[in-house]
Amino acid sequence: MSLGPVPPPVNGSVGPLERGLAVLRELARLAAHEGRTAIRPGDLVRGTGLARSVVDRVVGTLQQLGYVRLDGRDVGLTVRLMELGNAYLAASGLPAALGPFAERLADGLDESVSVAVPDGDGVRFVVQATRRRTMSLAFRIGDLLPAERCAPGALFATEWSAPTWAAWRARRAADPLDTAFPAVPPRHRAAADADFETRVKEAAHDGWALDDQLIEPGLVAVSVPVRDVTGRIACAVNVVSHTSRHDVASLRAAVLGPLCAEVPAMEAALAAPPPPRPWPSAADAGGGPFAEASGLPPGRPSGPGRAGQDPGPRGSAGPSGASGLSVGPPQGRGGLAGASDGVAGTPGDVVPGASATAGAAGGVRATVGEDPARVAKRELGAGFLQSLARGLAVLRALGAAGGGAPGEAGAAGRAQGEAGTPSRDHDRGKADAARDGARGEAGRARDGRGEAWAAGGSARGEVRAARDGAPGESGAARGVAQGEGRAAGDHERGEARAARGRAGAGAAGNAAEGGHGGLTLSAVAEATGLPRATARRSLLTLVALGYAEADGRAFRPLPRVLELGYAPLADLTFTEIAQPHMRELVRTVQESASLAVLDGGDIRYVARVPTVRIMSVNITIGTRFPAYATSMGRVLLAGLDADARAASMAGLQPEPLTRRTVTSVPELVRVVERAAADGYALVDEELEEGLRSLAVPVRDADGRVVAALNLATHAGRGTAESARHDLLPALRATAARIEADLATASAHHPLGAGERVGA
Repeated sequence: MSLGPVPPPVNGSVGPLERGLAVLRELARLAAHEGRTAIRPGDLVRGTGLARSVVDRVVGTLQQLGYVRLDGRDVGLTVRLMELGNAYLAASGLPAALGPFAERLADGLDESVSVAVPDGDGVRFVVQATRRRTMSLAFRIGDLLPAERCAPGALFATEWSAPTWAAWRARRAADPLDTAFPAVPPRHRAAADADFETRVKEAAHDGWALDDQLIEPGLVAVSVPVRDVTGRIACAVNVVSHTSRHDVASLRAAVLGPLCAEVPAMEAALAAPPPPRPWPSAADAGGGPFAEASGLPPGRPSGPGRAGQDPGPRGSAGPSGASGLSVGPPQGRGGLAGASDGVAGTPGDVVPGASATAGAAGGVRATVGEDPARVAKRELGAGFLQSLARGLAVLRALGAAGGGAPGEAGAAGRAQGEAGTPSRDHDRGKADAARDGARGEAGRARDGRGEAWAAGGSARGEVRAARDGAPGESGAARGVAQGEGRAAGDHERGEARAARGRAGAGAAGNAAEGGHGGLTLSAVAEATGLPRATARRSLLTLVALGYAEADGRAFRPLPRVLELGYAPLADLTFTEIAQPHMRELVRTVQESASLAVLDGGDIRYVARVPTVRIMSVNITIGTRFPAYATSMGRVLLAGLDADARAASMAGLQPEPLTRRTVTSVPELVRVVERAAADGYALVDEELEEGLRSLAVPVRDADGRVVAALNLATHAGRGTAESARHDLLPALRATAARIEADLATASAHHPLGAGERVGA
């Protein structure tokens, strides 16, 4: 809901942006409803009602931006599309502010905890801390639930306006069995509207809400509201269990007290500006399947902290550095544009701050001060929808309102600097220092005692005072809290807005809702490099479509952004993210690729893409080899910290597997140290006669080595030096793209199914 006047659009809405978002919605709907990873263009034509030529141009543009992948004529979503949802999550500040509370509550209560936000007459989950049990219910970050079928929905409905109630009744009449919500099982029969209305009244009276098997038999939940500085409900914290552990009454008795006790500190965290951080860490969020796949316990550093180079401005490395998409002229009606999604070589130079459109042409180069979408349009011709690229750039830029640099920007920065630069060590030191500071802040936030409790009580008292006061005083207090972080309600609104604008432009502002402010038109134009009029049209189109809201002069993304494919992509595991890039690598170099993790003194294969040759390397998933005799093992050992590496090497008892196997421990120590310095390892016929292998590390968003990627070839196909020359650049580029996707996917929650709500 808009909190301020919205000026009328100039020259109408941006049609290509509307049509592009319609195609993305249909792609996401088919992926979520039917679990389809490959979608035909004809399905998009039928689902959107757009002409085939329009769909082809939209898909071609999205492919050049790196948001979809083409396999022949089939279209699939890519992980990079999650950066649009990450823009909302960063701007809302909810994962950063409330994630530590959710983790602590989940640990203390031994139940799954989630944070939900209102989205029209629905509810979306944005934070989840799960307990892993055999009996679990899976909801993904970004999934939309009907308000009437979950506890947070009753809380949010206590503040619904008359139009929202009318929209809810119309939706219920049109879809009484909830078939439009793939995240919940459809009803067998329609429920009476009065049931929900009664629960809303009870929630308004009690200040909390219950879910007694509304979503599915066996699931029970208790939810409490968390309010912003104006007293409105910003989100709801939800504790979920199963009837094998609790009925709804016993769950309420067990968790309601601890939940309510945390609310003051949570509200204080929402009102406070977020601490700066280089990029999020999956390990800091609790590990998850990625940590398990690495063979390491959550939180254990596995590498020397090469958190990478200073990530710089958001997306300064550009998507081209992350995706490396090959560029070709868009084709006509008979084929989709840019169908060859190959591995490119060197990423193009990208204008800092214009990240969302930088990948539009893969290797298209733009000079400083030049609009990347205009450059891409010039290079790619009429098939590239410049207005769509600009609109998505604007949507991404709104994520800067959250104040934290996104994970994908850091990984993309590492992708460009993988070969090394003179300033890399200096940048690494700055990144490590910033990360350590951020962790210290996060630790203090997680502690939640002492000053946090006092601040929480004070903030709650101020919230209640503002809520009980006159509307004018409440609005003034809100503006001051956004701009200056003070509790005095008699400052002028203009001064507060000016401060808020400065904070937003610096990506560190607070907000009336969720503790984060929006960006002004000027800030968006500056961040994207677009003219103000162009940025304004895109912003107003996003507002009209429900993806953003205007609060006075500031714009913020809304939860609806998460419908653009976030939920199905958030469910991807580490290996599922890596395999498309591995397939492209194999198609490019015509050699088999593998991904492995360290498992004790061995490596364990977790993903593999073989090449088609008469004589090829045949290894299956789960195969184990001694780490000391393999290129991936040496890369993984090189990624350990000094103490862990010394302990691993001290326990070695190497045996000769071939006549070339290095069995001297001092020599192996030197070999591993050289792999750490070089950033790769080459093993020539040490594991098996005739087998040559080249490997590079794969790092998480914190720069820790969590896996190794290799290419295996027969030694008779050339010399070791020729293998290094021919294969290493493509291998490094692929690892960098995997890292970029890992950082994007784990920017606000752990990878894979670990973030699901389940009992």
